Amino acid sequence: MLNFILQAGVSAVNTVVASDSLSQVSTGIQAAAPLAEPTETKISLISMVMLGGPIMYILGVLFALAIYVLVERLLVISKASKKSETLMSGIKEMINSGNLANARSMCKSVNTPESLMLEQGVSRIGQSVHEIREAMNACGSNEIGRLEKNMNILNVTGRIAPMFGFIGTIFGVIKIFYNIALMKSVEIETISTGLYEKMISSAGGLVVGVFAFVAYHWLSARIDKLSHRMEASQIQFLDMLNEPTK
Repeated sequence: MLNFILQAGVSAVNTVVASDSLSQVSTGIQAAAPLAEPTETKISLISMVMLGGPIMYILGVLFALAIYVLVERLLVISKASKKSETLMSGIKEMINSGNLANARSMCKSVNTPESLMLEQGVSRIGQSVHEIREAMNACGSNEIGRLEKNMNILNVTGRIAPMFGFIGTIFGVIKIFYNIALMKSVEIETISTGLYEKMISSAGGLVVGVFAFVAYHWLSARIDKLSHRMEASQIQFLDMLNEPTK
């Protein structure tokens, strides 16, 4: 009977001690909880781009070059696309009055691919229609070629920028495995640098490539529109030459 009472007392003491320990642990956890609040970190766009590795310098040069070509060609094409509503009617009036010199001067003063092509036609009045057409076609092709100057830079940039991004991806993967071998661990701190370089270089290559691709085809579409307008003006001019013979 005495042993039973002693065992019961010991059990009660152990229960009380365990309860006190649990309450102390819970209190400690609650007290320490505010210290575990996550801190928000921000990173600027420039800093993030620089994490892409040395390939980002090449992509930066390609991006700047694409912007320069886009702006420069856009200004040239916009100027060349200006249309003079009185050009064709003025040429027709001067040709009918026999004043070919003033008709040529008018074309040169407008100074657009369309007017320069028409000037070649006016200067060859008196020759066969075939010769006039050939001269105007040659002039038109030269003017379109002048508008397309440096356009290949955008085309090439759109093709090679994603390739440079892929090279940066390979460099990032190599850095990941090098860091793993060096640190002998696969923790996030070990592989984060290589992952940044891998993903940012890939994204940078795609962004530059898409920008150059869109710029190239947008400018090409504007040049094609001007080329079609020049063809229509050529047909109208040749028809005008045939009117007196009807």
